[in-house]
Order: sequence, then C-alpha cells, then structure tokens
Amino acid sequence: MLSPALRAAIAQHFGTPAIVVDLDRVEANIARLQALCDRAGIANRPHIKTHKSPVLARQQVEAGAAGIACQKLGEVEVMAQAGLDDILLTYNLLGEQKLGRLGRLLAERPTRITVAADNPVTVAGLPEAARIGGRDLGVVVECDTGRKRAGVETPAEAVALARDIAARPGLAFRGLMLYPPTGAPETTQRFLDETLAGLRAHGLEAPIVSSGGTPGLAEIGAIRGVTEHRAGTGIFNDRMMMAAGIATLEECALSVLATVVSRAAPERGILDSGSKTLTSDVGGLDGHGLILDYPEARITGFAEEHGFLDLSACAARPAVGETVEVIPNHVCVVVNMVDALVTVRGGAIAGLLPVAARGRIV
Repeated sequence: MLSPALRAAIAQHFGTPAIVVDLDRVEANIARLQALCDRAGIANRPHIKTHKSPVLARQQVEAGAAGIACQKLGEVEVMAQAGLDDILLTYNLLGEQKLGRLGRLLAERPTRITVAADNPVTVAGLPEAARIGGRDLGVVVECDTGRKRAGVETPAEAVALARDIAARPGLAFRGLMLYPPTGAPETTQRFLDETLAGLRAHGLEAPIVSSGGTPGLAEIGAIRGVTEHRAGTGIFNDRMMMAAGIATLEECALSVLATVVSRAAPERGILDSGSKTLTSDVGGLDGHGLILDYPEARITGFAEEHGFLDLSACAARPAVGETVEVIPNHVCVVVNMVDALVTVRGGAIAGLLPVAARGRIV
C-alpha cells in the first residue's frame, strides 16, 4: 500500500485519479515470469497490450524475453519504431489499409515480424504486404483448443491453412499460436499432437508453437511441444489474477489512487474514478475493484467520472477528501485509459511513464 506521504505527494503533483506503478514490483514480476519460462524450458514472449510501453518492453527483453507480442498493428508500429525486434502480431489483418501499413513497415525497418491468421481470407491478403515490404512474411496459424474465441477449431483446418500459407508467394509458414483454456491441458495436447502429425505428413514443420495467457502460467510446461509463452497481465497483475491464484496482493504493481469526493449518505459515497478510469470490465468479480483501505467497501457501478461506493459493510468509512488506493479488476483496460503512468520506486515518486501505444485500436 502507498504510504500516506507518498499519496499526498502524488495527489499534490498529479492530482487524482492517478494510475500508479511501483517499478520495484514491476522488476520483480518481470524476473518472476522470466524464471518461470526458463524453468519450463520455453521462450518468454511477453504481450505488451498490458503496459503498451516500449520502455517496459525493453526491460522485459533485457531480462531474457525472446521477443514481444502485440495485439494490433498500431502497437507493432510503436514498438518497431522504438527499436523492439521479433514481434508477433496476434490478430487477423484484413483490408488494404492495414496490409499497406504492414508492407511499409517491413520495407522501412529490419524488424522481424510474424503475423497470425485463422482463415483463408486473411491469408489471401498477406502476400500483398510481403510484396510491398520486399521480403517474406512469417505467418502462424491461430488455433482454438477450447476457449471458443478466435482460431481454427480442428487440426484438419489448421493443417489446411498451413498448407495454404506455405503455397503462397512471399509467405512462410512459421508454426501455430494457441490460447489454451486453463484446467484441461490434455485437450490442447491432443489437438497439438494431431496437428503436428498432420503438418509432418505434408512436409511442414512448426518451429513456433506459441501458447499464452497469464492465467496459463499455472500450467506452463504442461503441454509438450510448446516453444514459447505469451503473458501480458503478469507484469502488473490485478484483482482477476489474484482471484485466479496467479498473483498475490504484494505482486500487484499497479493501483489507482482515488479521492472520495462525496458522502451524501452514511452508507454510500462517490470516488473521482469512474468508467473513464477503472472501466466497466467486471471480470466476473463482485464490484469494480479492491479498495485496500476499506476492503469491505464495494464499488458497485459507474458514471464516467463517478465511482459509486457501497459502504454498508464497513465498520470505518472514508471521509470526503480522503484518498484511497484501488487494485483494478482488469489492469490492461485501465492502462489504456491514460496517457501516462505515475511511477514510484523505493517509496518515492520516480516520474511519469508515457503509455506510448495507448489507443492503437487499428
């Protein structure tokens, strides 16, 4: 928890709400994740969609990460321009505008970029990016092994799409991308084994088998054949990761410093942190964040600039003007709401860290 003196200094210099990141905890989390991957014998490819910062991405690479993952092309552009290399874009790219941007990025920078695809329409467009870029483009096939999000649903579809990629000029089949559901590694194992056997039958190999998700760290190494792991949230952690048993409170590196601005009735109050700060992503939890000072309090709902407090279960209750510290439910969406993070180290303000890839939704 931030000390009273540090809270006062942050509020004085930056105001509230303030998104505060403890750099000592960040560094410990980076080291912890790298050690998990090292012990499992797989490469670490952190997903930067959580922090959106080339500074933090570089720290992850310097700690041993083999490369990074990005969710959108705009994030790739920010990271490549900052000198990051070996980038996996984990999203289907469609349309002339995006393919042109990717092609120009390939032409202008030596960055190693691999993209994911889960359908023939996406694959059919990618050779144009390779043509504009003047070099081959690596492609992995995204596979759905039970999460029911994106990805081909059968090994036969994965093999067919891999063959399509390998047959197209300018494209190189690089492997497979997974986002396995937790709790059933054997289901993903069967899918992966059958897919790899099918690829070999057609003379194809999968040098990359990329698995992902911070919750998946609990089962890291459980799926044979995986070559790398993508985890994003683990650099900061949040209330969802605590609920999943992946992180402790001491491993949560990001919090929201908020001020109680109204106490119109004894059992309720208002924070200056609404949907534009904590966001409406509940993540399956009760309320919209954990208030460290008053853990019995509930943030029951939002307006844009109002966080509605239910204080009925609290023995002690905050006063108007009091600052409180909140662990958000889902840290990734909170980071995307601000231009900069207030950083602290050793109990003192360290500075501001720009969220360079904020809002890169295209």
